Amino acid sequence: MTALHFQSAAALARSIRDGDLTARAALEHFLDRIDRLNGPINAVIHQDRDGARARADAADAARTAGADLGPLHGVPMTVKESYQVRGTPTTFGIPLFRDNVTDRDALAVQRLAAAGANIFGKTNVPIRLADFQSYNEIYGTTNNPWDHSRTPGGSSGGSAAALAAGLTGLEIGSDIGGSIRNPAHFCGVFGHKPTYGLCPTRGHSLDDSVAPSDISVIGPLARSAEDLETALTLMAGPDDIDLPGLAIDLPRLTGPVSDLRIGLWMSDPFCPTSLAVADRIQAVADALGRAGARVDERARPAFDPAHSHHVYSSLLQAAMSSRLPDVVFEKRLEVAERPGSDNDPNAIVARAETMRHRTWGQLHEARTRLRWAWKAFFDEVDFLIIPVMPVTAFPHEHGAEGSRKVQIDGQAHPYYCQTFWAGLTSVAHLPSTVIPAGTASDGLPVGLQIVGPAWSDLRTIGLAQRLEGMGFGFTPPPALAP
Repeated sequence: MTALHFQSAAALARSIRDGDLTARAALEHFLDRIDRLNGPINAVIHQDRDGARARADAADAARTAGADLGPLHGVPMTVKESYQVRGTPTTFGIPLFRDNVTDRDALAVQRLAAAGANIFGKTNVPIRLADFQSYNEIYGTTNNPWDHSRTPGGSSGGSAAALAAGLTGLEIGSDIGGSIRNPAHFCGVFGHKPTYGLCPTRGHSLDDSVAPSDISVIGPLARSAEDLETALTLMAGPDDIDLPGLAIDLPRLTGPVSDLRIGLWMSDPFCPTSLAVADRIQAVADALGRAGARVDERARPAFDPAHSHHVYSSLLQAAMSSRLPDVVFEKRLEVAERPGSDNDPNAIVARAETMRHRTWGQLHEARTRLRWAWKAFFDEVDFLIIPVMPVTAFPHEHGAEGSRKVQIDGQAHPYYCQTFWAGLTSVAHLPSTVIPAGTASDGLPVGLQIVGPAWSDLRTIGLAQRLEGMGFGFTPPPALAP
């Protein structure tokens, strides 16, 4: 039998509804586990124990009275630090905002709580949510539960680490450059990057901003594909400003796997995939082939991947610049305008961060053409399987960002080339579901992305559920099992 702390949120909710487990007992189990195990992992960085106990007792009283609070009735969960939760710090890991305590709940938090979730804590992030690692001066470094010398990923690194270590029942993160997907891959859990705009982001901010950021989305991380569907369904749907005229009706995956046409994009010269990661992706593709799916290793959308990455990277820097303090932005403007810096990598990034709206509009046109190319591709293919990252979780590297490298099969590559696989779908607003694909030869977990056309979120999650049934599911880190 699966230990309580490694069960899915759906299983926990069923046990509470059936009376086999109380919400209070479930909460105390996770709190006890945090007391014993969180220290060296440092995933959960804030807790509201008194409030959570009161909510758990209320959930149990409601059940005794015959009331059902929803699909997550009494399930203890944490959320990424960047979500506003009333009475808790929301800092994005930025020391300047150390004392920034919010007085409201993000819309996603409201929706999950209304469905019965008991949000008892928050999990760690990198500064400005802008790294494949999760460390900052406020909360310190989060370590990977599989190997404490390695990163859990970022920026939702605390989220994935907490799930993998069995410190929480469910999590939600955010993603602009793989920030849900690479932690899911590094820690061996499920994650979903939704179609852009599917889940309103109001309240995922440092301040009272209400405008959504370009590219950025919010979505769930979990120990099962079923939990992804449950959480996504709760988080999705228009905000009040759009509610009078908009509704969602997402298609689901029906029919056998043998009906599916699946593309496989294993590696690319821009960011080659390590043999260890490729081996696990191939194992999933082979399993789909044995189930009768038509797997095509040559299927590609009709665009230049390097061009797509340029468009993505430029729009990414423009979007991320809104998180820069004014004084930092002014300095970046000076770098961008420095004479003779045309080929300086730092100046190229600075020019993207400070671009004129006319330039942004040209990039947006290029992005929209990429979206149409993807549309034509998915008219012929149901899904595309691609890597999340080129390597398994790498050792902590907190040196200057400009000097960092990633080692791919013994060859040094630029650190941020790793955004390539995330950027393919981010720039085009596509949904992407990450599933655990097993462990690599180094003993670390590997994930892969299941990509589909816009608004096919429940279909990509549906294929994840099929693959989970074939054995590609969550496995606890050996040191923490059972």
